[in-house]
Amino acid sequence: MHALAIIVAAVVICAVLLDAFETVVLPRRVQRNFRITSWFYRNTWRPWARLASHIKSQTRRESFLGYFGPLSMIALLGLWACGLIFGFAMLQYASGEHLVSAGVPITFRLLLYHSGETFFTLGYGDITPASTFSRLLAVFEAGMGFAFLGVVIGYLPTIYTAFSRREIEISLLDARAGSPPSAAELLTRAANTSDTASLDVLFHAWERWAAEVLESHLSYPVLSFYRSQHSNQSWLSALTVVLDATALVMAGIDDVNNEQARRTFKIARHAVVDLAQVVNAHYDSSAPDRLSDEDLAQIRAQLAEKGLNLHTTDGASQKLAELRSLYEPYAEAIARNLFIPLPPWIRHDQIKDNWRSGPWDRMIQAQGLGRITSERRASSDEHF
Repeated sequence: MHALAIIVAAVVICAVLLDAFETVVLPRRVQRNFRITSWFYRNTWRPWARLASHIKSQTRRESFLGYFGPLSMIALLGLWACGLIFGFAMLQYASGEHLVSAGVPITFRLLLYHSGETFFTLGYGDITPASTFSRLLAVFEAGMGFAFLGVVIGYLPTIYTAFSRREIEISLLDARAGSPPSAAELLTRAANTSDTASLDVLFHAWERWAAEVLESHLSYPVLSFYRSQHSNQSWLSALTVVLDATALVMAGIDDVNNEQARRTFKIARHAVVDLAQVVNAHYDSSAPDRLSDEDLAQIRAQLAEKGLNLHTTDGASQKLAELRSLYEPYAEAIARNLFIPLPPWIRHDQIKDNWRSGPWDRMIQAQGLGRITSERRASSDEHF
């Protein structure tokens, strides 16, 4: 029994430490059939998303989904702590001799309690290890408890720093491409008929953003579950819009250099493919078509108004279709797994951008109309 307890304890402790190292310290994606973190997120995200699917309001649904990222991270840290406490309790059980101040017989339940108070360095002293091996275990576990606390203290600020850097560009996208964003809005708002080089500046900024998202979300996969501050924005929407816009430029626009668009498309496509593997989203060649012929015709007309003439040849249309096939199935799979709606290629609604809306808009409008009416009435009274 003692030998079996030592084997089980060693397996549990090594599995937890390896998983924590790979999740927190190792800056790359781990390809292994079983990981505690992957198992945890698969079995917690699905029921959470299923509950969210019953919420009718998009704003409330996004708020509910937004709780998952922070809560899951805290729960994962708790799972690691419980695994280590259980493993050391098994080792203490195998090591034998312990003294209890109240004379209560030693049981595995008491050893779990002893392991917990040692791990969190409470030091009540009501249970005392009597053998040399058990004392060494207690010292080692207390040191690991301090290390665990240090990981928590260092891990949380790192996560939120990466999240903040991601959200800055997503917030800037509101004025650049609308809310929700679209490729047609991004190009038309950025277009300048006398200076098409402004698109290169825009795509260069988004090239770096896509690279940062790829690096941060591979290093800290939990960031994929962190929702943006507004319900009509997301990191996946921003990444998809960048791919859509660069694909249009690469398909051919008169007098527009597509070299920067090519570079941006490559890193953005790299990001969406790798992040699809992080969230266990599989390529789906039967994904629904996001761009209809009617929408493409409207995009051409909208761009033409800004002096951007999208090529209408069969070769250009075929090239656009080939470029879309490189990333859209992955984006669709991520959207399905993470419960994130993909942005349209062109917007057909009249929804205001986030910067133009607010909780008191109706009140302000009513007050403004009332003020205008009062001024007009006073002016009429003076006139008569």
